[in-house]
Amino acid sequence: MNLNIAVLIDGENIPSAHVQEMMEEIAKYGNPTIKRIYGDWTKPRLSKWKNVLLENAITPIQQYSYTSGKNASDSAMIIDAMDLLYSEKVNGFCLVSSDSDFTKLATRLREAGMKVIGIGEKKTPNPFIVACDKFIYIEIIANKAQKKENKDSSKNSVDKITKREIKLIQNSISDLSDDDGWAFLGDVGGLIQKKQPNFDSRNYGFEKLTPLIKSIGSFEIEQRESSKSKYKLIYVRNKNSSKQSK
Repeated sequence: MNLNIAVLIDGENIPSAHVQEMMEEIAKYGNPTIKRIYGDWTKPRLSKWKNVLLENAITPIQQYSYTSGKNASDSAMIIDAMDLLYSEKVNGFCLVSSDSDFTKLATRLREAGMKVIGIGEKKTPNPFIVACDKFIYIEIIANKAQKKENKDSSKNSVDKITKREIKLIQNSISDLSDDDGWAFLGDVGGLIQKKQPNFDSRNYGFEKLTPLIKSIGSFEIEQRESSKSKYKLIYVRNKNSSKQSK
């Protein structure tokens, strides 16, 4: 099903750089039919956003800061999200913020059956990340844009995969494996996403999950013919599983 997505951006909390790449990323998951950004547009610090709004058809929503130290834009964004939920105009949301204040909103939208994608910086608190179906780091989107401009650019935003992530992959394969230990990689990727919404092979310098798994060395990969498609299906299993099945 192609999602109609409402993109709601916390302008007070997100940098304006790479907004074009961000919108391209969102388009992978559905059609962004509603695009709004919230903030106090009388403030000079939001001036950079003004230059990219028209180019990306994003509607600015003015929200004055009534009290010092309080972010009124958060409240406006939450109210709009609930209005859109009950209007039934969309079946998915993309919440663009690094603020944990949107954790409850993400949870509520998912309870209502909405697909919720989060986009924010790596400083985003974990409660907001795990409240989303999928969470994408802006640094990864920015890194991809830099690679297009300069193929020799450094990978400063790429993380090194740890034992924790490897264990996550191993456990997900075990959860889905047949008697011989094999699991369909597409299902494995889906289960990993449910367990850890911010898991993304691009975080570790790989565009897809398959080359990431190959690089680790702890898994076997097998390609199988498909009766329904010309493309081969990829199956994976933990190396220790192959020993146990013999």
